[in-house]
Amino acid sequence: MLKAFLFPGQGSQYSGMASEFSKYASWEYYAQKAIEVLGFDITEIMDGDEEILKITENAQPAIFLASYVAYVETTKKGLEPDYVAGHSLGEYTALAAAGVYDFETGIYLVRKRGEYISQTMKPGEGSMAAVMGVPIELLEEFVKQYDGLYIANYNSAEQNVVSGKADSIKSFVANLTEKGYRAIELKVSGPFHTPFLDEAREKMAKEVENIKFKTPKYPIIMNSIAKELTDPDKIKHYLLEQISGPVYWKQSIDRMLELGVDEFIEVGPKNVLSSMLKKAKINTKHFSSLITTEEVYEK
Repeated sequence: MLKAFLFPGQGSQYSGMASEFSKYASWEYYAQKAIEVLGFDITEIMDGDEEILKITENAQPAIFLASYVAYVETTKKGLEPDYVAGHSLGEYTALAAAGVYDFETGIYLVRKRGEYISQTMKPGEGSMAAVMGVPIELLEEFVKQYDGLYIANYNSAEQNVVSGKADSIKSFVANLTEKGYRAIELKVSGPFHTPFLDEAREKMAKEVENIKFKTPKYPIIMNSIAKELTDPDKIKHYLLEQISGPVYWKQSIDRMLELGVDEFIEVGPKNVLSSMLKKAKINTKHFSSLITTEEVYEK
């Protein structure tokens, strides 16, 4: 039986995260490490105002911290993945879990990633929308009709995400709704996974330039190509590519199924990824279901 650990991306944050994850034995250690690296108390933001938490440079390290603690707690159960993958931001957590770099490097990188994304386009100029029940071929045709609009996330057969200029997103959502389709604008601060973020990718390239990536303990299925990689230089290249390029998540799941993965475990806050897999009738669990109440409170 082959297992894959899946790490969630932005949108999985929620106020109260720190309080909830503080029940895990490894929380205090990694929360303190995060505070030391970031230079501020990320746990206060994680338990604070939702609007402040959802700001990209706050949400990304918050999700990274919670997801990494989830990974540590899951491995304490003796569970090890055969493959790892992360959705967008979650790819950075997957790499840390696989030992490509350490926790401190990872949380530093996701904070910088968030900052650079925020700097690239002013809040309100870019947006994203989730689209449900539209075949991908038809969605690709719809997107071509709008200026500055791209498919950002190929999430599943049922749900995909478009991204780009805010005014185009609003028109797109209104027009699809009129046609009887379901499209919802997302509460995000920018047009993730589009060429509008090329500048952020270039800044991140300078950040990772002098960081030595190690060979991962587990092959990682990369968002940009939906294929497994173990070569550190290629991993670094495609990690940068996904900042301004699409996330091929459905294709990544399909690839893991081809490789023989028959159990997927979502490792992080909320259950966005496992919910999508359940809808597709794919065997999946959330890490929290693998840890008993007694174990959680063993300090």
